[in-house]
Amino acid sequence: MQLGTRWAARTQPPAAVPAALHAQIAAVEASVPPDALGQPAPYWTLTWLEGRPVVELDTGVIVTLDRDGTVVVRHDDEDEFA
Repeated sequence: MQLGTRWAARTQPPAAVPAALHAQIAAVEASVPPDALGQPAPYWTLTWLEGRPVVELDTGVIVTLDRDGTVVVRHDDEDEFA
């Protein structure tokens, strides 16, 4: 069993987050404008599904690896199997 973790957007991902996901996590964060009212940054949550890492931002953006090891970005309201 692998435990997940949480961390704030725009901070260094924890060591448990595979390096293969770092670039896409940074790209997602760059696309989310900072809150003009000074609200805290959203948080990422790392979980594991069938041995593969899944990171989800509080906004609903999900970054994961598919079975071939390709990084996939989607939103939680998209059908994963469509």
